[in-house]
Amino acid sequence: EERKAKGDTTPQEEGAVAKAKQKQNPTRSRLERRGKNYRKVSEQIEKGKLYSLKEALDLATKTNVGKFDGTVELHLNLNVDPRQADQNVRGTVSLPEGTGKTVRVAVFAAAADAEKAKKAGADLVGEEEIIAKLDKEQLEFDVLISTPQNMPKLGKYARLLGPRGLMPNPKSGTVTANVAKAVQEAKAGRVEYRVDKQAIVHQGIGKVSFGGDKLYNNAKAFIDNLTANKPASVKGALLKGVAVTTTMGPGIRVDVSSL
Repeated sequence: EERKAKGDTTPQEEGAVAKAKQKQNPTRSRLERRGKNYRKVSEQIEKGKLYSLKEALDLATKTNVGKFDGTVELHLNLNVDPRQADQNVRGTVSLPEGTGKTVRVAVFAAAADAEKAKKAGADLVGEEEIIAKLDKEQLEFDVLISTPQNMPKLGKYARLLGPRGLMPNPKSGTVTANVAKAVQEAKAGRVEYRVDKQAIVHQGIGKVSFGGDKLYNNAKAFIDNLTANKPASVKGALLKGVAVTTTMGPGIRVDVSSL
């Protein structure tokens, strides 16, 4: 009784408490295992070394953490000031090898345009159908395409669509009269990118299962498109730093001078 009053515990009691905490947090052991895997694959990356883009992508496929087919990502630090309107870099590019994801495309169009979109492979078409989904905040699509004449009808949904990156935009090719072409491009692997407040662009370029060669083709197409969009007001090189990583894997630094 005196021991308990002082707050002392036996090893058996401490073990019981630890088990109780583990039950309260069942993910703890999984996180610990993930940590060990992360440290193990990190050993394959030479500390301080800058890799060529191809080397980094090949290495990324070997340092994937987890049993799922992770996404390979590019993280590009740009020599821009995103607070300046003319340096708010954004654009779209079609990845030649696709993204490895099933893209759900909705087209906000009427009559003949809706039919063309459906034949091109759109998952959801029409006006009333999409308005009904938006009213219920059922965003069952990854890309929303609209004809120019229908855009005013989407204005009331800007707060719903905008923060999620789903509001159609002429610059991203999602406001267009040629809805069939837009659907095909979205399905084939067109991605939209935009620099964030830290002057970094984050972009998935495919799955680990793609292998190094296909990932390189996508990465090269993306970087070429990005650098072609360098703002005129930016002096010097656009890219300050580049890293490659998988969804939950360690970062691999790329030698920017090799790009």
